[in-house]
Parts: sequence; structure tokens; C-alpha cells
Amino acid sequence: MDITTSVESPDDLLAALRQRLGPQAVLIGAEVPARNCNDWSATLPRTPLAVVRPTDAAGVSEAIATCRKAHLPFVPQGGLTGLCGGAAPEAGWVAISLERMVGIEEIDRACATMTVKAGTPLEAIQKAADDAGFFFPLDLGSRGSCAIGGNLSTNAGGNRVIRYGMTRELVLGLEVVLPDGTVITSLNKLLKNNAGYDLKHLFIGSEGTLGIITRVVLRLFPKPRSTMAALCGLKDYAAVVALLDAARGGLGPLLSAFEVMWPDYWEVITTRAGVRAPVGAGHGCYVLIEAQGTDESIDAPRFQSWLEAVMERGELADAAVAQSLAQVKAFWAVRDICADFGQVLGPHIAYDIGLAVARMDEFVTRCKTALAADIAGCESVYYGHIGDGNLHLVAWVKDLPVERQPKETMDAIIYGLVREIGGSVSAEHGIGTLKKQWLGHARSEAEIALMRTLKNALDPDHLLNPGKVI
Repeated sequence: MDITTSVESPDDLLAALRQRLGPQAVLIGAEVPARNCNDWSATLPRTPLAVVRPTDAAGVSEAIATCRKAHLPFVPQGGLTGLCGGAAPEAGWVAISLERMVGIEEIDRACATMTVKAGTPLEAIQKAADDAGFFFPLDLGSRGSCAIGGNLSTNAGGNRVIRYGMTRELVLGLEVVLPDGTVITSLNKLLKNNAGYDLKHLFIGSEGTLGIITRVVLRLFPKPRSTMAALCGLKDYAAVVALLDAARGGLGPLLSAFEVMWPDYWEVITTRAGVRAPVGAGHGCYVLIEAQGTDESIDAPRFQSWLEAVMERGELADAAVAQSLAQVKAFWAVRDICADFGQVLGPHIAYDIGLAVARMDEFVTRCKTALAADIAGCESVYYGHIGDGNLHLVAWVKDLPVERQPKETMDAIIYGLVREIGGSVSAEHGIGTLKKQWLGHARSEAEIALMRTLKNALDPDHLLNPGKVI
């Protein structure tokens, strides 16, 4: 459908849309909930003109048609757990929320797939897969709140990328509504389908700037029957890289997670957060290794034997092995405590970057030194998934509220080093608005120009989530 040349009254059009979709589907003015004014990023909340809450793709298409007639920008919203402003509205926009598009439509046992609505929380998908005897491996700290449509839109990573890949590797098909309101339904279940362009990859990772995802076909995997974990202390980062190589070779497909924590992280969680760690302090790095298999009688002895061989070669300074699933969860709590850094550290700025594994320790050393030298009182801690090239860090100046934290200086130091080392300014959280000015540090001018070409082709009027990413 072509945009009308004359702009109609937004109030009249939204009232008509409410008449068609129902009073609970369109919230206007003072009815707009505070939650729809921002995502989890630190940007200033902005109240949209209205929140439209469709229940299917046809409703999304109607909402888009209304916005286009009134020439109103519109932004898709899922669980609103994004960290870069990708789902945040501006005043005068319309938020199209998928919060009522929730549910598991089908589990196909023969194809090992699940078809779900885009607003379904990740945790609900994990549970449905588990109840059906399958495993859905995507896992994030916000699992109870984030929606699968948002996971696709940001190409979320999480804890098990080293084994299962990013979110795009877990998707076979999708339904999406284009910026002109056209509904594209391609709920493919085939692993092998080379019939023309694989269009789903246009929308996965595009942060809701090229279309609004409404339904998804997800890949399911065999449910793990055994889970092993070890928390290790190592003398230095070179030993970490050697251990990663040994884990890949010795554990093979069993290896499901490889998390690394630097000593500054360890000091914060054990002295400030009160974590009782299963290994002592004083090591150069700490590693959490998880392995998952399908036969505990075989997998657990194999894991134990591999770990003993590594220790005998002197590659570990210390290690604790989980003896139960409860201990596995306790080990993960050491790594997941970073979700509570707001309470532990106070106001801080969080970063998510991608780097070559071999150069991560160089980055940590140089970044920590530069932040402390250039920003008076600046502290920082470092941790990450590492096995998939993803480093997280948080930086802060004590006793400063978040709005007074020297974020611009921090950004320049951190992203400048990322560019120098040849990394990415975003490993798994996206670009949104908060990282937009730094996109050129990770993408070439030609790549960004092609992104703009795609955006202009699909959304020539720039009404869908304008100003995000590029």
C-alpha cells in the first residue's frame, strides 16, 4: 500500500483503530503505561502518543496502515529488555506492542520445531520445549521478561553460543509485517531450503527497523540428560586460551559454555556482593566450564577424566567440580551475579563488545589502564562468554549518579580500543541509538551504505523505528 499524500488526523485514525481492534488494543494519551516509554537502557523515557497491542499479524498490519495514514513513526516493542534503546519510542510516535501475541502454536516432533507468537517470553518457550522432551538452548538473564521476537530482532547471544550459535542459528522460518503493512508468512520448517534468498536473515538482527516479526519457527534439540560443570582458577590468560583449546578438543560437542572472569570481577563478587566462591582468590583468571550430554553414566566420567588430565598437565591452578545440579546452579550464580551489579556497584555503564579471543587480555589490560588514567576515580571489571568472542565490562565512578557518569569519555576510550584491535562495538545487544555513532568503528562505509540501501528500499518513508542502528 502506498502512503497517502494527505495526512489525516491522528486522533481520529487512532479512535477508528480502537473501534476495530477493541478498547484494550489501543491505549491513548494518559492510558499509556510507563513500561512502554523505554526499554532497559539508560535513555530518558519518552511517552508515545499511543500503544497499539494487536493479537495477530493482521492487527499489526492495521496498526501500520493507521500510522502511515497519519504519517506517525512507529516502533515495535516486545519484552522491553533491550539495552541500547532499540525499542524506545520518541514523543509523538506510536508503540506497536506484541505483549498480547503470546503462545505456543505448535510443536512438531518429527521436524523438531516449535512455532510461537513473537511476544512469547523466552522462559515460556524453554519450559514448553522441556515439557515436550526437547531443549531450546537460547538462554539470557532476562529469560522471564524478554520476548522471542525481540531476541530475534537483536540476534541475541547468551550463555550457550559456543555450542548452538546465535539466535539466527535457531530459527527456520518467520512471519513478518513489512513497513508498508504487507504480511510475509514464511513459516519454513526445513533445515535445507535454498529456494531463493533466505529472507528471514534480513529481519533477524535488524532491531525492528526493516519489519515487525510476528511468528517464528524455532529449532529444537535433544534434551540434555547430564550436566557437568567446573569452576577453575588459572594462573594467567594464556592458560585460559590453552584450556579453551583443550576443552574444544577433549569435550567436543559436550562443551556448552566457557565463561571467563578476570580478578577484578572476582574481587567485586566475593568482597562486595558476598558470593561464597568454590575456589579461592589470587588467581590470574577464573573459568566456568559447562558440558551437557545425553548419558550421565558416560558423560560424567568423561568430563571428570578430561579435567583430571588437564590438571595433571599443570594447566589448572585450582578447580571445583559440581557434584549435583544444585551445585551447577551455584556455580552459575557466581557468573550471573553481574545482573545485580546495580545494587552491588551502584550507578555504572555496561558494555558488550566482540573481540578475537587471543587479544582479549590485551584489551582488558589496556582498557583498564586507560580508563583509570583518563577518568579520575574510574573503576572497571571484566568478564564474558569468551569462547564465542564476547567480552562484557562495566565501568563507573563511585558516588556519581548514572546521568553524571562520564559515559562519553568511557565510550571513546573503550570503542576506540575496539576499533584498534579489530573488534565489534556490539557482540549481542545490538546498536539501537546508544551505539549508533560508533557503528563505523566496526563496519565499513560500504557496509553501512548497503544497510541504508536496504532500509530505504523497505521503508522509504522512514516511519518504522526511524533513527535506529544507521
